[in-house]
Parts: sequence; C-alpha cells; structure tokens
Amino acid sequence: MTTPVLDLPRRAYVAQIMGLPVSIHLRGPHARGLTAAAAIERAFDALRADDAMFSTWKPDSPVSRIRDGRDQLSDAHPRIRHVAALCELAAHRTGGAFCAWLPGPDSRPRFDPTGLVKGWAVEQALDGLVRRLDELGDHDVLINAGGDLAVHCRRTDTPDWVIAVEDPRDQRRTLQRLELRTGAVATSGTAARGQHITDPGTGAPATELLSATVVGPSLTWADVYATAAFVL
Repeated sequence: MTTPVLDLPRRAYVAQIMGLPVSIHLRGPHARGLTAAAAIERAFDALRADDAMFSTWKPDSPVSRIRDGRDQLSDAHPRIRHVAALCELAAHRTGGAFCAWLPGPDSRPRFDPTGLVKGWAVEQALDGLVRRLDELGDHDVLINAGGDLAVHCRRTDTPDWVIAVEDPRDQRRTLQRLELRTGAVATSGTAARGQHITDPGTGAPATELLSATVVGPSLTWADVYATAAFVL
C-alpha cells in the first residue's frame, strides 16, 4: 500500500470567467513552476474563448446572434454545433427535463446551451491541461467552476481530493464530504443565483428542491443530470 505524500508542492490559480470564479488547484513536483503556470493560463484562455463564443449575456457572441435570429445554428462554428448536438442528446437522455431551447420573453424558444456548456467547457479545459502537464511528470489537478468540479489524479501517492457539498440553507454548513481521485461533482440549485433553472415543460422556474448534486465520471453529464434532477 502506497503511503500518501502530503508535502508535495501545491498551488491554486484563480480567474473570473463566465461571470464566476474559476480556480485550478495543482499538486506535484512542478506545481509552483513557470511551465505549470503557463499551462494553467492556457486552460483559462480556453475557458475565456468558450465564454466569448457561448455567452448569452454578451449581445454579439455567436450564441446570442443565434438566439435573436441574426445567425442560423446550421451555419454556426463546429464547436457550437457540437454542443447543440450534445444538448439534443441530453434532452433525449433526460426525457426532456433538460432542454437547450427555452422560452424567451416573447415565449418563442431560444437556443440556450448554458446548462450544459459550462461543465463541458471545464471538462475540455481539464483534458487539455492534463495533457500539457504530462510533459512535467505526474501531477494532480482540480478545477472548481462556481461549485462544479472536475478532478484528475495522475499520481498514486497522494490523498484523494476532498470536496464539500454545501447546505443550500446555510452555506457555512456542509451536508456531505466526497473523496474523489478522478471524476466530477455538479450541483444545481437556487442558493447562489436564485430561481434561474427553468422547467422546460412549464416554462416556469423549477422550485421543488433547494439543490441537487450529482457525482460521476464526466462533468458534462453530471451538470446535465443535476439540472434534470432539480427540474424533476
């Protein structure tokens, strides 16, 4: 049995992206080095690029142009069309509890992939970061995007990442502690952003739960299923 190494170099990096704090936590022999810092900045840049492409808050983003009819989804960037296809699959897997076509102020459906794209973008950024860090040897990585987390451990001599699930009634309290080496944790709820999750069946906010947390191998799907569980 391997004895965990507790004194490896560690460092946390934080950036404000997608309107929320995104932190990347790294542990391994080069965690505090310039090469690792550059690799992490590239991960942040990838997330910034996806934010610029998929934001529904930026009026001239490609997704905003699709939402208001200036552009067509069929002519969109392949990355957007790939996410749209994932959203269709998510709708099928959840029986319509997850949907990327939600009613706008005029009640007409508008393309809104935000319920899937954050988890997907973080998962993509993590995969790219892990590949770049492989050149430096074995390192462990955790990305936290506003409470949705993806983790990956290359090392076998480190303890598990410990993730706390907050009580939505009191964020000072913890409902559960999860120990992960590789995988994802996603939470959907109203504690941080209010009633922002729409029930596709009614067009009204889903209000029956305070939060729903899903643990799984993929942040893309943990995020989707947390949203669907909250709606259902």
